Amino acid sequence: MATAKRSKGASRRIWPSALLAVAVLVGGVAWFYREPIGGYTTTGAAYGARTACACRYVAGRSLEDCEKDFEPGMEVVFLSDDPETKSVTARVPLLSSATARHRDGFGCLLEPWDG
Repeated sequence: MATAKRSKGASRRIWPSALLAVAVLVGGVAWFYREPIGGYTTTGAAYGARTACACRYVAGRSLEDCEKDFEPGMEVVFLSDDPETKSVTARVPLLSSATARHRDGFGCLLEPWDG
């Protein structure tokens, strides 16, 4: 009894379509949840900048040590320090950033947001 052989060309044509379908699905979900994602990333960046600035310039700890003060789930917030201006910038890549600057007598204040 003879059996039919499967063509490798047919399975190769399925992958681009499947990858495109997954990309469209992920894009659609991201677009649907864009407002909550934007809000959470803005809040997380602002919280990270303010907390790290106070930790760095009020408490005098290192920036790496300040990351221990973050809440669970804030692993996507990255910090950068500018000792010259006594400021800390927190970023959520491609989505949001916030800067907090230390002022004598006031502590760490967030810089105004755009928009």
